[in-house]
Amino acid sequence: MIRSVDFFYGLGSRYSYLASTQIAQLEADTGCRVRWRPLYSADLFSLRGVHPFRGEPISGQYAWPYRRFDAACWADYYGVPFREPADVEADWRLLALAATAADRMGAVERFSRRVFDAVFVRGTSPLDAAACLHLAGETGLDQETFRTALEAPGTAAALAATVADAHALGVFGVPSFVLDGQVYWGNDRLPIVRHMLLKPRTGTP
Repeated sequence: MIRSVDFFYGLGSRYSYLASTQIAQLEADTGCRVRWRPLYSADLFSLRGVHPFRGEPISGQYAWPYRRFDAACWADYYGVPFREPADVEADWRLLALAATAADRMGAVERFSRRVFDAVFVRGTSPLDAAACLHLAGETGLDQETFRTALEAPGTAAALAATVADAHALGVFGVPSFVLDGQVYWGNDRLPIVRHMLLKPRTGTP
């Protein structure tokens, strides 16, 4: 039986981008199927009533200089390009909505990879509605059909449902992987997810 992994991610998240570069290998190594589930992190934080990036960092790992350094280290380890997006102007909720629209058109992974490339490789700015249409075209989607999907009330409802699902599952940040109802948070948990997919299913550790 093919096992499913939910991948909750944010389009402006460095670690979501890094994790996304390893998804194809995870699927090839384990035979799993990864379900791409875009969301806007601030919406998730609002549901939880806790926002880790407001005010002084609660620990050194949340300090922006360290996060930039750490992300660059992971990119070097993975052998993938990484550009710090500090100068990128973007509407991150709109990008999550756009990825949800692409999902409704059967192209969420392809579109999300295009967005990650625009943010963390090319440094495209601004990432607004016009840019979303352009990225949809690059993905191979019909731009007018995509525009309709982007503006449809059902797309906003689908995005809200993803955030609600993430919260109900216990997801508290991105990227998060959910396997057999268990949340694994962070790009650095990918080796554990891989391990759990490959080991005999005898229960929790």
